[in-house]
Amino acid sequence: MMEQFRAMRRGRQQLAHEESIRILEQATSGTLALQGDKGYPYAVPLSYVYHDGKLYFHSALEGHKIDAIRRCDKASFCVIASDHVVPEAYTTYYRSVIVFGRIRVVEDHNERLAAARMIGNRYNPHHDEALERELEHGFTRMAVIELAIEHITGKEAIELARARH
Repeated sequence: MMEQFRAMRRGRQQLAHEESIRILEQATSGTLALQGDKGYPYAVPLSYVYHDGKLYFHSALEGHKIDAIRRCDKASFCVIASDHVVPEAYTTYYRSVIVFGRIRVVEDHNERLAAARMIGNRYNPHHDEALERELEHGFTRMAVIELAIEHITGKEAIELARARH
């Protein structure tokens, strides 16, 4: 059963779903937020790839992030697409996306390999031979993480929203 998520308070600033997806497809990094040790939030910047309603990350096999994921499968991820400070207006013209979903460490070998290839191709496209060499060398020491998106919201500064309408 999908959980209820709260509506954005400033609905006029909400981006269309398609624009939020476009931001996820174009951005190269964001911040993953998990429930960390002793209930403290744990937020870590990560590179990622978006594919078919899911985000994929790579990681070391052990550490704070992996422990947090294994302890609680709820997570959020935030991407900042633009952040233009306008000093004279005491504001920032921003666009951002936040996703919420269920996160897991991918265990299936073929699924891990497919996701690792997507990540590699995202950051070094058209270098298949080099990617395969890298995977041969480091795949056994790499965790692959999947965040299945349940809810997504994009938001932009009111000044940008007014300019679009």
